[in-house]
Amino acid sequence: MKITPTCVPCLLNRIIFEAKQSSDDEKIQTQVIKNACTMLGELYDPHECSAVIATQIHKKTYDILNNQDPYETLKMQSNQIASSLVPTIKKRIQTAKDPLKTAILASIVGNTLDFGIQGASKNPDELKEVFDEIFAEGLGYDDTKILFSILKNCQTLLYFTDNCGEIVFDSLVCQQLKQRFPQLSISLIVKGKPVLSDATLKDAKEFGFDEIVDEVLTTGGFAVGVNLSLVSSTVKKKIEEADLILCKGMANYESLSETNIRPIVYLLRSKCEPIASSMQVPLHANIVKMYE
Repeated sequence: MKITPTCVPCLLNRIIFEAKQSSDDEKIQTQVIKNACTMLGELYDPHECSAVIATQIHKKTYDILNNQDPYETLKMQSNQIASSLVPTIKKRIQTAKDPLKTAILASIVGNTLDFGIQGASKNPDELKEVFDEIFAEGLGYDDTKILFSILKNCQTLLYFTDNCGEIVFDSLVCQQLKQRFPQLSISLIVKGKPVLSDATLKDAKEFGFDEIVDEVLTTGGFAVGVNLSLVSSTVKKKIEEADLILCKGMANYESLSETNIRPIVYLLRSKCEPIASSMQVPLHANIVKMYE
């Protein structure tokens, strides 16, 4: 997805959020904001991918703050809050007409656990308050029938995760995928380094993915979304050979929509107008959209 004018204030708001999370020093906060404005002025190009620009600005922000994980506390809290909801979600899955679709919907509700941008959470506790309401909305764009028909003939699935908290619900999706499609080999891909509120190898290990999926891999270096030039040769080969790619979250869409990788399905909450417009889906909706 190309950067849009609307992306500019959103990116700046997130940079300000990171600065406040990391430091009370007004001089450092000012330095971060001035640097972000300067970089945006230099890098902004309507022909450039939004995730590529965001990656460069966030990386420099982390360096100025001398903090390589400004979201660390929020990520831990998100995982705790999400874990507290698991018993309730498991009951819904067990009694659902379509357990896999129910697990997918719950995991998309978890995609609201994002910070520093409009349309996302103000704090991790908010997930408890809004979960039932957003879950009750159902899917605002529903390609699950297409998804399930493709999965019937799949042997290999790459599952790109997104945020902490949300990854707790991803474990339930992977469990249901294994039950419904026992022939499926699932490779879970988490971030190689801390970036924004995204899940890393630490989170995958904490929630026992080693016992749920067939392997856990990482995206490699620091990147918003997925930078294919940074992933390992193993992951590149997996992408080339996978029968299906499943991606959670907006940043993964921003980056991988710039590629010709197919078939690929995106599971996300459409939290901003540029994403909704690019995907041609409703705004503030739970989305499952397949690109064949």
